[in-house]
Amino acid sequence: MAEISRLPGPVADLWEWQYQGACRRTDPSVFFHPEGERGPTRRRRDDAAKAVCSTCPVIQQCRQHALTVREPYGVWGAMTEDEREAEYARSKSGSGLATAS
Repeated sequence: MAEISRLPGPVADLWEWQYQGACRRTDPSVFFHPEGERGPTRRRRDDAAKAVCSTCPVIQQCRQHALTVREPYGVWGAMTEDEREAEYARSKSGSGLATAS
């Protein structure tokens, strides 16, 4: 579960970027895997989600949000759950959180 205490307050300006997300025009199932999905099927779905993210004008805000609140599920800012977990581990070891490229 996302760490609610890390979420910004209920100020509309803090969330406005979400209205510009390329994902809003895409079926959410592209970004969130069904239970038990593994292997090539999961990689293809993740790649499809990342392709949407690559066209997104708010990829940096999305990625930073996901890393800040530790989103536990889905592709956010072109990062999968496993990629975010690896980033948390790198951050814990002192190398800092990545930003979108």
